[in-house]
Amino acid sequence: MRLLLPRTLPPPTICSRCLRRLITITTTTTTTTTRRLFSSTLHRRYSSIDAVSLHTPSPLPRAPPKWQSQYFHSNGHLRADTADSEHTHPQDGATISTSEPALLPHRRRQLQQKLRNKKTPSPITSPTDTTQLPPDASSLLSTTSSQQTISWKRALYSYLALTKPRLTALIVLSAMAPYALFPVDPLLSDVPTLSALTLTFLTLGTALSSSSANALNMYLEPAYDRQMSRTRNRPLVRGLLTPRQALIFAVLTGALGVGSLYIGVNPTVAALGGINIVLYAGVYTPLKRISVVNTWVGAVVGGIPPLMGWAAAAGNVQGVESSWLSTLSHPGGWLLAGLLFAWQFPHFNSLSWGIKDEYRRAGYQMMVWKYPALNARVSLRYSLLFFPICVGLWAAGVTDVGFLADSSVVNGWLVREAWRFYRKGGEGGNAKRLFWASVWHLPVVMGLAMVHKAGLWRGVWESIVGGTEAEEEYDE
Repeated sequence: MRLLLPRTLPPPTICSRCLRRLITITTTTTTTTTRRLFSSTLHRRYSSIDAVSLHTPSPLPRAPPKWQSQYFHSNGHLRADTADSEHTHPQDGATISTSEPALLPHRRRQLQQKLRNKKTPSPITSPTDTTQLPPDASSLLSTTSSQQTISWKRALYSYLALTKPRLTALIVLSAMAPYALFPVDPLLSDVPTLSALTLTFLTLGTALSSSSANALNMYLEPAYDRQMSRTRNRPLVRGLLTPRQALIFAVLTGALGVGSLYIGVNPTVAALGGINIVLYAGVYTPLKRISVVNTWVGAVVGGIPPLMGWAAAAGNVQGVESSWLSTLSHPGGWLLAGLLFAWQFPHFNSLSWGIKDEYRRAGYQMMVWKYPALNARVSLRYSLLFFPICVGLWAAGVTDVGFLADSSVVNGWLVREAWRFYRKGGEGGNAKRLFWASVWHLPVVMGLAMVHKAGLWRGVWESIVGGTEAEEEYDE
């Protein structure tokens, strides 16, 4: 019986040892760098080939070998056979097309790294999860602290994380703005301008008091912070600080903060700072696990810093004769406190919508999951309250009439987003839009109030054209 054989055999295979000998003989004219790259590449490609197949005699002619283009990094003129357009890498199993020029090794590694990153989503946020909120500043600082190799830097970042820096900065700014908005009449006061030293003590004392309240909050809630994605990276949860260290830090910052307000500002402001620490750490924090009323208590905590700034300015103007009643008698301070009080609801209610399931699992009694309709209705209700508050600031003589027009535009934007949140719920990005509207609303309204401060532009105009001197010459 006649045996049918193919006309040609597959391309010859070669073992790495024989191929090294062949390279030494035939590539004497090539450079050392080329030989090393060629040899190392082929050794990696043919390490698993049977060496016997090279020495097996065959009566039939063999097809010419098919070389892959990426085997010859230094010979760009060589190309793969069109019939063998693809091959599989023996190490990583990735299919590489040989119809295109091969990538350099470092470029190939970069491409593989990008592909791995796309396949592995971040543990904090998912590309398909648009409602997941990023970690707060304390969590980010905890991560930075854990990466430090120097002990004092690690401790610095850990203690800084206890203060909740973003929240503390917001509280400080909400106390500084009313201080600047306090109306000072040169005819009624011996101090036509407010003291920069008083403002310094106000800023320092408010920051320390806020840091104390936030540290006490973390001291009381490490077990619950561990159950939420935004807070599970905080320093006490990760063990970067012990509860004893957090408690000592809270007591020291609280004492220094209230003491700075008492010595550098006035007793009324110091009392308000101490009350705020007690309200936040002693009332609001435990109430979060009892009743949804905690949101209103938290709004009161947010409304006290503007009252502190106003009382600081009033005490500076009135001097030693100031009292708690006189420093808090002007309606401007209470209107600014009401502005911050109302702002808490659209801001927090929209923020909490994205993590309502985590609040429920952790046992926090929040409107967003217990009473969703009330959560949206309250957001709209307090967004509408900004209109009468801004009118009251003009009526009380804190701002000029131009503030009514400018603030109405910003308030209308917030009300529109709150209305969408109320009508359609948080789905479709409504909660996120309301959240970002509230983030921009507060600094813009405060900035407009300072731009439209009553008497500001009149004083600027008189300083430029000399209106007072002209009026005196006219009277003469």
